[in-house]
Amino acid sequence: MSENNQEEKLVGIVMGSTSDWDVMKEAAKMCRDFGVSFEARALSAHRTPDELGEWIANMEKRGCKAFIAGAGGAAHLAGVVASHTILPTFGVPIPSKYMKGLDSLLATVQMPKGIPVSTLAIGEAGAANAALAVIAMLAINNSELKDKLIEFRAKQSEKVRKATLPELD
Repeated sequence: MSENNQEEKLVGIVMGSTSDWDVMKEAAKMCRDFGVSFEARALSAHRTPDELGEWIANMEKRGCKAFIAGAGGAAHLAGVVASHTILPTFGVPIPSKYMKGLDSLLATVQMPKGIPVSTLAIGEAGAANAALAVIAMLAINNSELKDKLIEFRAKQSEKVRKATLPELD
């Protein structure tokens, strides 16, 4: 989603297929809302492994600090991304037709010792939370981002405080 292939992007968001965008756009929206630069691509661990490796290397050269990878079914994408970089990799299991994402969750979370993938919830919540985890990581050394994250959390708390239950019938 970047016109300039040399422009700095702090976060690489990758999904195995364009059909995963409905879930992964939640990570992109969260990055956008916090003003964190990102690039989103559809690249397959199985069908475009060379292009995936090249993209990861290019993102690192451009200042990337973390990757968010979403995939369904066999869900090898996050593990393959992690195998190409020492940067933090966050996996988002995409809901699947037959197993509702449980297969994706198990494939993403079961990484071998030594190649970590931080795995989030299945679906949209996982994608948004992956971005929030990256934002929290970036906020360690960025006071402006830290303040935005604190404000975001305060707004979430306020929504809960103001929530009311519907009347009984």
